[in-house]
Amino acid sequence: MDAVNPEPSLTHLRQDGSAQMVDVSAKAETTREATATATVNTTSDVMALLGSGGLPKGDALAVARVAGIMAAKKTPELIPLCHPLPLSKVTVDFELGADSVSILATVKTRGVTGVEMEALTAASVAALSVYDMIKAVDKHAVLTDIKVLAKSGGKSGDWKL
Repeated sequence: MDAVNPEPSLTHLRQDGSAQMVDVSAKAETTREATATATVNTTSDVMALLGSGGLPKGDALAVARVAGIMAAKKTPELIPLCHPLPLSKVTVDFELGADSVSILATVKTRGVTGVEMEALTAASVAALSVYDMIKAVDKHAVLTDIKVLAKSGGKSGDWKL
């Protein structure tokens, strides 16, 4: 690349290739939000149990919601180079389909770095929790499509899938 468009670098690596936590002290504090998703694919029979609260382990969605919220708050303990952030809001919601449940996690903060990892962690752990709650009736459920759907705030601006 040329001087006007320098080649992007990996911010979590030092010149010698070793890992580092990025210095965000000079960044502007802004309101930042991110939404991520994860999907649990299962059977229509399991979805009927999930929707009615009839699973052997109880209300899977209530448990998964709390697990996702807790996970967002624990992100810097799970992902080594993430900064601890004062989260101001975490929501975990579900969209029930015929043979799948989609998890939508939205995380918000006012800070100097984004919350994409917190949203991804919330969605992932909520999906893992759904799997744990349904595995007695479907050991073959599959977690898929874990991704960031949208982010706002910060120098890189807003975007949406």
